[in-house]
Parts: sequence; structure tokens; C-alpha cells
Amino acid sequence: MSQQKNTTTATIHSASLSKRMLQGAGIALVLISIFLYGAGEPNPEWPKFWIVKPLVIVPIAGAMGGVFYYFMDHLRYQGGWIKALAVLLSLFGYVIALWLGTVLGLNGTMWN
Repeated sequence: MSQQKNTTTATIHSASLSKRMLQGAGIALVLISIFLYGAGEPNPEWPKFWIVKPLVIVPIAGAMGGVFYYFMDHLRYQGGWIKALAVLLSLFGYVIALWLGTVLGLNGTMWN
């Protein structure tokens, strides 16, 4: 006779990866839209649809920041000072991803 072990594994992720990616991309899209709206008149030397590039690249970078936030979940569930460190590291990683996406998105136009 064999014994069966009924073990359940608890998930450490409070939200799915796609949800974190959409949240990161949504925040990035709102921020770059606000920035571009307040930019004023574009330079006539820029291409006709120059605004499409940052509106695509920055949300992709924001989604990658959301992926980083998702993968830091295992540290946030340990509690204590490790949780605080994980939150700060997650936010720092998201800001770095957003900054790199903004530089790549605005390269050749506003970032010249």
C-alpha cells in the first residue's frame, strides 16, 4: 500500500504576471502622455509621426518594470526589513526601466 501526501503549494504572487505588466505599462503610458502633452510645438525637422515612438517604447519599458516588480514578490513576502528593502528595490527597478524607456523613446526628437 502506498501513502499519498496531499501537499498544496501556496503561491507567493498576489497578482499574475500579465496584470503586473499591464499595470506597469499603464502607468508609463499615462506619464509619457502627460509629458508629451505639455511639450508644446514639435520641431519641424522631426518626422511627421514622431510621437508614436515614445508612446510605444515607454509602455513596453514600463511593462518590463512590472515584470521586475513581479519577480520581487518572493522577497516582499518574507516580512520585516527584507520587505521594506524589496519594495524600495522594486520601485527603483521600475524607475530605472521607465527612465531607459523614456530615453529610448525620445531619442532623436526631444532627447537630442
